[in-house]
Amino acid sequence: MTTPTETSKPLSIAVLGGGSFGTAIANIVAGNGHDTRQWMRDEARAADCRKMRENHYYLPGVPLHPELQITSDLQRAVDGCAIVFVAIPSKSFREVVQKVAPLLSPGTMLISTTKGIEHDSFHLMSDILREETTDMRVGVLSGPNFAKEIVAGHYTATVIASDDEALCTNIQKVLHSETFRIYSSGDVFGVELAGALKNIYAIVTGMAAALDRGQNTISLLITRALAEMMRFAEAMGADPMTFIGLAGVGDLILTCSSDLSRNYRVGYLVGKGRPLEEAVAEIGQVAEGVNTVRLIKHKADELGVYMPLVSAIHAILFEERPIPEVIRDLMSGAQTFDVAYSAKP
Repeated sequence: MTTPTETSKPLSIAVLGGGSFGTAIANIVAGNGHDTRQWMRDEARAADCRKMRENHYYLPGVPLHPELQITSDLQRAVDGCAIVFVAIPSKSFREVVQKVAPLLSPGTMLISTTKGIEHDSFHLMSDILREETTDMRVGVLSGPNFAKEIVAGHYTATVIASDDEALCTNIQKVLHSETFRIYSSGDVFGVELAGALKNIYAIVTGMAAALDRGQNTISLLITRALAEMMRFAEAMGADPMTFIGLAGVGDLILTCSSDLSRNYRVGYLVGKGRPLEEAVAEIGQVAEGVNTVRLIKHKADELGVYMPLVSAIHAILFEERPIPEVIRDLMSGAQTFDVAYSAKP
C-alpha cells in the first residue's frame, strides 16, 4: 500500500454500501491512511462487521482494515468527507442519494461504482447523482474488478471517468496501491454505459458454459458482444473507442469468463434448466444484467440498433423460448462485416 505522504495529506472519505466492491474500496482507502467510513443500511449487519472485523456476508475470510469505521448512521458516515463513493445497487441508488444529498458539503466528490441502469428512466448512475444533488463534483469508477481478487492483492486496474481532471487525479491518488492502478477517462457516459452493458453478455457466456460449449464459442460471443456494445454506444452518443479500453473490453472479458461473476452464474443456472427466478434467488446477490437486458432490448428496438445477442438473451429469459431454438436463429442470421470501425480515413 502507498503511504499517506505519497497520496498527499489524509482525507475523510465515505463509502456508501456494504457489498463486496464497496468493502474492497473501503479497505484500500483505509489502508492508504485516510479517515475512512463505510455505511451499511442494516445496523445489525454493520454491528456484526464491527465486531468480527470481517464482512462475512460478501467477503468472508477477508479481514477489514483496523482503522476502517463501519456505521449505519448516514450523517456520521459522510460528515466532513471530501470524497464519497456510492456503491449501491441500481434499484436503490436514487433513494440513497436523495437521503445523503442534504448531508453533503458543496464541492464534495461523488463517485459512482454501480454498473447498472435505472429501470424507469434509463438513467445511468451519474445522471442520478447530478439530478439529486447540487454543486457536487461527479465521477464514475468502472473496470474489470472482482472484489475478491482486489482484496487478495491480485494485480488490478480500473478507470475513473469525469470531465473534472482534478477529480480524476484525486481518485487516482486515493486508490492507488502496489497492486491497484487507476487510469482516467473523460468519457463518463461511455465508461458507465460499458459497465452496464457487459453484464448482459456474461449471462449468455454462462449459458454457453452450462451447455458445455468450448472456447471457440466463448470467443465468438465475447467479440460479437463487443461489436454490439460499440454499435449501441455510438447510437447513444458515447465514444465507441472507449469500449476497447479497460471499462469496455477489459470488463467484458472478465465478467464473461469467470464464475465469480453473478451474471455469469445466473446464465449458467438458466443454461442448466433452472427457472430465472430460482437462479437469481440462488445467487443471493444483485445480478444487474438481468434487469439491464429488458432495458437495452427496448432501447435498441426504439433506436433500430442491431443487437442479436441481446434479443436472444431476452427471448430465453423473458419470452420462454427454448435455448436450442434461439441458438439456431442466431447461427442462421445475416453474416455481416467483422469490424465496423477503422483507423483508416
